[in-house]
Amino acid sequence: MKDRTPRTEPKTVTDLLQLSRTSAELYGERNLYVYIENKEEKRLTYKEFYERLLWFGTALSEFDLAGKAVAVVGDTHPFYMTSFIGVIASNGTIVPLDKDLGDDALVDFMNVAGVSAVIYTEKFNNRLIHAKDRLPSVRYFIPIHDGTEDCTKENVVSYREMLNTGRSLYEAGNTSFTDAEQNLDHMAALIFTSGTTGTSKGVMLSHRNLVAAVNCSDQTMNHFNENSVFVDCLPMNHSYEISCGQLAIQNLGATMVINDSIKNVLRNFQKYKPNSLLLVPLYVETMYRKIWAEIDKKGMRRQVRALMKTSDALLKVGIDMRRQFFSQITDALGGNLKHIVVGGAPMRYDIIKDFRSFGIAILEGYGITECSPLVAVNRLGAERAHSVGPAVPCCQVKIDKVTENDETGEILVKGENVMMGYYNNPEATAEVMTEDGWFRTGDIGYTDKDGYIFITGRKKNVIILSNGKNVFPEELEEHLSVRSDVIAESVVIGRPNDSGEVAITAVIYPNPEFSAGKTSDEVREGVRRTVNEINKSLPVYKQIREIEIRDTEFEKTTTKKIKRFLVK
Repeated sequence: MKDRTPRTEPKTVTDLLQLSRTSAELYGERNLYVYIENKEEKRLTYKEFYERLLWFGTALSEFDLAGKAVAVVGDTHPFYMTSFIGVIASNGTIVPLDKDLGDDALVDFMNVAGVSAVIYTEKFNNRLIHAKDRLPSVRYFIPIHDGTEDCTKENVVSYREMLNTGRSLYEAGNTSFTDAEQNLDHMAALIFTSGTTGTSKGVMLSHRNLVAAVNCSDQTMNHFNENSVFVDCLPMNHSYEISCGQLAIQNLGATMVINDSIKNVLRNFQKYKPNSLLLVPLYVETMYRKIWAEIDKKGMRRQVRALMKTSDALLKVGIDMRRQFFSQITDALGGNLKHIVVGGAPMRYDIIKDFRSFGIAILEGYGITECSPLVAVNRLGAERAHSVGPAVPCCQVKIDKVTENDETGEILVKGENVMMGYYNNPEATAEVMTEDGWFRTGDIGYTDKDGYIFITGRKKNVIILSNGKNVFPEELEEHLSVRSDVIAESVVIGRPNDSGEVAITAVIYPNPEFSAGKTSDEVREGVRRTVNEINKSLPVYKQIREIEIRDTEFEKTTTKKIKRFLVK
């Protein structure tokens, strides 16, 4: 499915200040951000964003914060990104923190990073300042929204004051910020991995790493352009959102609508009519379930499936009737949606196929924070089923097999996107970096003859059976996820049975719609029948032997990955 929208080739980014400056020159009065603040819709153009970046960057020098570590935490806001770019362009280190962390964890991370200031949105007003006695290195608390924060308190300086100070100095001829020589090899960002291992590490990304990720994003996502409209749904502390979302989109001249609430996602799709989205699988799966729930409510599943089959056949001979056939479905998503790039976790292929039938291309990619994060992505019109695509131009990928006869091995990455290392943790860095500069991702997979990458599992999650066979739980979880009418979520683990052998065990959260009105025994029996059907398609050693039913969803990270380490 090819997009024939004319595209201006993205400029090559040399540093993040240049990115914002040249974008302002090219797209000045176009909207970079549309967002809600104090229940009022606001817009920020490319020119206005760059002006505020200049003011903020100039203020950093005035407040003796240039070159220092600065934390930022909170909801998505344009000033999150002026802070992000401004700190890096002053040769400082930005420390984006997970907004869902508790106060103790936030304090711990800020102390580890030794931040000199913390910038935050309204959710954290009058919250972080109460911890100031536990934050000896923090000299300034900077609220983006100062309506409920007492800015007369010692150490509290509002973002508005920072901008006003910086503007006065800049307009009076202060060029300290723009004159700073950009050091591409300094630690530009310190990102603490939420991960699913229970222990966060500080990933050190250089300015060069981030620039490489932006350029590769724009070079490979050649269906995005200055006419693209996105509705932003992901947390801003996540490297995927930062590099492939906020920074890469700014380089294209596109518009980012900031979603104000999870409950308003579909309403905002209908209002702002995005043609492109960057999402994690859970969002897509939620959309998918709602689409089919509406179809089932009308008793139209058989008819829609038949129409999809007809449409797919016509598409093969060059006749595209999807807009005519499925307008009711696509109109619920705004009517203009053409592309969704998905990363962060595996995406069910049946969902990808169905969305394509409706006229929406889902492109799977692969990334990891330590690689800034983009490693590979499918290109529009050259997608390959079950693959995350070929490597992006800024890096190489190879498969480290234990023996030549192995079909799979650990995925290794080398290139300008690979991190500097883990902060103050040379031992952990040495564990993942080879002597010749390859990063060990911990993911298992293989490549085909054209370089497309296929991920089969996670090295740390592998279940080693008593017969020496290795079973990757992700493969089995994918089989279980196909039966979403019965199974909402699952985690497969190896658990010792009564005889001491490791039994493949599926911990399952049933679909609430399936469970409704049933006894616990009926739910278990229905899940067991489903698992038995799946087992018929699996080799004997991979079959699920035990099931455990839970009545609540699994706890997840902010990027909607299940925290596997909590499943004991």
